Amino acid sequence: MKTADSQMIVHEIAESTDSPEEVVSQMYTDAVEDYQREARILDYVPLFAAKRVRETLRSRTGH
Repeated sequence: MKTADSQMIVHEIAESTDSPEEVVSQMYTDAVEDYQREARILDYVPLFAAKRVRETLRSRTGH
């Protein structure tokens, strides 16, 4: 799932949360896969996955 859009999303999340891109990439991929299993409409899956990763990372670091 390495598209230009997903790489840009991962990079932005990594920068905004001061997290390693490798960690963010794995979390994002896992979140996308989770959402895709249940989704009927896939248009918003990347948005929801990014939101989940940001919230998870922020809750871990206390931002």
